[in-house]
Amino acid sequence: MDVSALLGQLKKIKPSSFKGLGTPLFVLAALGMIILPMPPFLLDILFSFNLALALVVLLVAIYTDRPLDFAAFPSVLLIATLLRLALNVASTRIVLLEGHNGGDAAGKVIESFGSVVIGGNYAVGLVVFLILIIINFAVVTKGAGRIAEVSARFTLDAMPGKQMAIDADLNAGVLNQEQARDRRAEVTKEADFYGAMDGASKFVKGDAIAGIMIMVINILGGFVIGMVQHGLDFSSAVEIYTLLTIGDGLVAQIPGLLLSIAAALMVTRQNESGDMGQMMTSQMLDNPKSIAIAAGVLFIMGIVPGMPHFAFISLALVVGAVAYFLYRKRNQEREESLALAKNPPTDKAAAKPKELSWDDVQHVDTIGLEVGYRLIPLVDKGQGGELLGRIKGVRKKLSQELGFLVPAVHIRDNLDLSPNTYRISLMGVACGEAEIRHDCELAINPGQVYGKLDGIETKDPAFGLEAVWISPESREHAQTLGYTVVDAATVVATHLSQLLSNDAAKLLGYEEVQQLMDILAKNSPKLVDGFIPDVMPLGTVVKVMQNLLNEGVSIRDLRTIVQTLLEYGPKSADTEVLTAAVRISLKRMIVQEISGPETEIPVITLAPELEQMLHQSMQATGGEGPNIEPSLAERMQKSLEDATQRQEMVGQPAILLTSGMLRSTLSRFVKHTIPNLRVISYQEVPDEKQIRIVSAVGQ
Repeated sequence: MDVSALLGQLKKIKPSSFKGLGTPLFVLAALGMIILPMPPFLLDILFSFNLALALVVLLVAIYTDRPLDFAAFPSVLLIATLLRLALNVASTRIVLLEGHNGGDAAGKVIESFGSVVIGGNYAVGLVVFLILIIINFAVVTKGAGRIAEVSARFTLDAMPGKQMAIDADLNAGVLNQEQARDRRAEVTKEADFYGAMDGASKFVKGDAIAGIMIMVINILGGFVIGMVQHGLDFSSAVEIYTLLTIGDGLVAQIPGLLLSIAAALMVTRQNESGDMGQMMTSQMLDNPKSIAIAAGVLFIMGIVPGMPHFAFISLALVVGAVAYFLYRKRNQEREESLALAKNPPTDKAAAKPKELSWDDVQHVDTIGLEVGYRLIPLVDKGQGGELLGRIKGVRKKLSQELGFLVPAVHIRDNLDLSPNTYRISLMGVACGEAEIRHDCELAINPGQVYGKLDGIETKDPAFGLEAVWISPESREHAQTLGYTVVDAATVVATHLSQLLSNDAAKLLGYEEVQQLMDILAKNSPKLVDGFIPDVMPLGTVVKVMQNLLNEGVSIRDLRTIVQTLLEYGPKSADTEVLTAAVRISLKRMIVQEISGPETEIPVITLAPELEQMLHQSMQATGGEGPNIEPSLAERMQKSLEDATQRQEMVGQPAILLTSGMLRSTLSRFVKHTIPNLRVISYQEVPDEKQIRIVSAVGQ
């Protein structure tokens, strides 16, 4: 192949073809430094690169907003440590082979550190080198390693609680599926990062120990080689090889110290977004009193006889000036806030009284939320309130699940309520009320925790679980013990979501159903044309959809619902019959929402004798419902509750399978007493599903 053809082939190679070659090339370069002799000029370049790499890593660690933003730090730390050890091997070879020729035999960098930095005195150099080793090994590396170990342990222990908190936010509508997935990935990434940092700190510790051993080996080896092989006297061998060894050690240990400091900075930072310099400045200068006291102490030390007066007194004046400036700034901000509170901005134009109109008539809100005056910060965006955003998330989540637009929530303050109490109402009727603490967080006991928390014991308003109000600072500790920790806004949003899900039928009216019909008409005009009122009136459609929502069935599949009503509408006007027909058409969706994609459905059934007795009672009352004795009803309820609890304990859904005649009545029977028990009929089991009877009530 000629040269032109070779150049043509090289031009066809894309730059992307070289991706992924960095790590193999680095490994080969490290092996080359360990095995092959290197010229002093190349060694100088690599030592300079090693120092520059350590500086870059340190600066990146300082200016990174969060530790997880520099998640590659453990790998970078390992690579930099391996590079430094390979350079130690290469420099040791040159020092021992060429050290007898003079101080510059191992390169200008080692000579400079051996002569300029330590003044050419090997005793001074030895002391400085040992001090650097002690600082790196006994102080920085040891402390950073301990912090990394503790952080890794507590991060791993807190993972279950954090995952449950994400699930709680997802169920409350605070997060969507994509946001929850990102949060879970961040929790996993955090655990991986601190686990890797725990291991990476061991590399730094081992590097510090290796530095001491390499120094001792180089000095002893230099004595033997210089005196035996090259005929140097003892003093010359000591001077040459000690200075070169210490210079070599300093060149390696200074980048090592910089990387140790970077590792310590990464593990001591909290996982919060923000510039480290700004956070330290704002927190240290937050209280001018402490700075003023420090200035006073410096001034007293400055006037003590024998002390350096100029240094202490001048520094006391500078610190005092800073304290005075911060004090004046804080007082000015306080006066401005007080003045704004006393004289709030008002419209200069006087409000003229107006005549009464229909706008002054207050109508009942479909969904209302009233809060006490201490909970106003939760709904005030100016004070960082997050409740409005959470409620919006709840509405969006429920609208997607139920199949229609959930009405807006009207929020107002109510001075008649207790300061920390909120009240949720539907159609003007209160359906939920609870007392919360907006400045605390709620640690919920999901059923198994590993300790008790200090706080105010209470119950979760949504599900009635045991819970404790704790301070925000105790959040990590509570999650470590297995508690699910949520803030006050999430508590209200979850309670609202639970109530709206249970009473979804009350939110659906004529207007909402008509809007659904209009939306369906855009995609399936032939299906809707002539449906209302030719086949059935709008009121019947509304009643059927309300029945479905009452039984926990979504109306998302509007096309199937309308098709079924078109088929059965001419045959019957009974809404119970129509609801049963629609449920049979939606059986695949109903069963999937209850038991998931499993092919086998675990079910609870009634004993044949009990079911036969209920059928006879239904026939005796003309289909208006079975006439059950109170004692029998109580025993049935207790047996169904026990069966439901057994299913929940093994992590399976609780499903009561019965005949189509009894399904509607039994569904109403268990709706409020056993809300987790779903009732389906034999006709609602899809053909591809298999049933497995786990319990029979009445035997």
